[in-house]
Amino acid sequence: YSYAAAALMNPSIVAHPDQSGLTDGSVRVAMSLRAVGEGHISSVAFREGILGPGPVFELMPEPPFATAADTARELEAGAVEVHRNRDSSLSGTVLFPMTEAQRNGLEDLRLVEFRHDDGSTEWLGTYTAYSGSTIRSELLRTRDFRQFVLAPMGGPAARNKGMALFPRKVKGWYMMAGRQDGENIFLLRSRKLDQWGEGEVLITPKYPWEMVQMGNCGSPIELDEGWLMLTHGVGAMRKYSIGAVLLDKDDPSKVIGRTSQPVLSAVNEDREGYVPNVVYTCGALKHGELLFVPYGVADSSVAFAFVPIADLLSAMR
Repeated sequence: YSYAAAALMNPSIVAHPDQSGLTDGSVRVAMSLRAVGEGHISSVAFREGILGPGPVFELMPEPPFATAADTARELEAGAVEVHRNRDSSLSGTVLFPMTEAQRNGLEDLRLVEFRHDDGSTEWLGTYTAYSGSTIRSELLRTRDFRQFVLAPMGGPAARNKGMALFPRKVKGWYMMAGRQDGENIFLLRSRKLDQWGEGEVLITPKYPWEMVQMGNCGSPIELDEGWLMLTHGVGAMRKYSIGAVLLDKDDPSKVIGRTSQPVLSAVNEDREGYVPNVVYTCGALKHGELLFVPYGVADSSVAFAFVPIADLLSAMR
């Protein structure tokens, strides 16, 4: 089965749990990708790489064949536990749809390295499960990228797509960015990771490049200045561009600034592909004073950009 025959897109990136054997200034990363195969079925593929020192990124070799993660057992409330094949690397692992709700695809995983109240770290990711007729948001959980739990989320917000979790609680609340009305970015709060209400409107389209609709481009990134969140905007001719906003660290419902022009936008060589006029990411990573942004190009390939964070903040209004 050619799991990426049709498209490869919408990457998300986090620091890898294994940081052994690296030179100073380097970070091992785990990157997820939405792979679209025969029958337009989406699955989650992974790649590993080394970031740094400085603005350098090296992808690890991809094995000639990928291995499907095995379903270990079904859990309560529609959740499943899956294990990576013992002999396969993360770069050679694919998560395929496993439940009826996921039958037609696992779409747009947004990974985040989440710090719990007790100081422990867990890698979480929201994604869209598509049954062929309905969608819902689900949650992936792992502590080692070998064993994964995939579980549905409840509440009105979970009936939509494009949810992105903050990397820690804010004043005792789990927080998400979402898009509940197909046009605006919403801020959601919850006491439980798996239950999400409607939330409140956080950001509405303002500039021409985002006038059709807006959404998040992955989990907010914590800076001294506040929460940096990449956004996507859709403008004329269904052109997708990537921008950014800065939210107050203690009260993320307050928008400190936003870019009036796109940070990344489709240019001539990006216009043709599976879906033309699209650049899109499901998550970036802070690397020193730089923001490392993997992004999909026309839903056909993945490119990488380094953006100085200071320049990004200074461009905000």
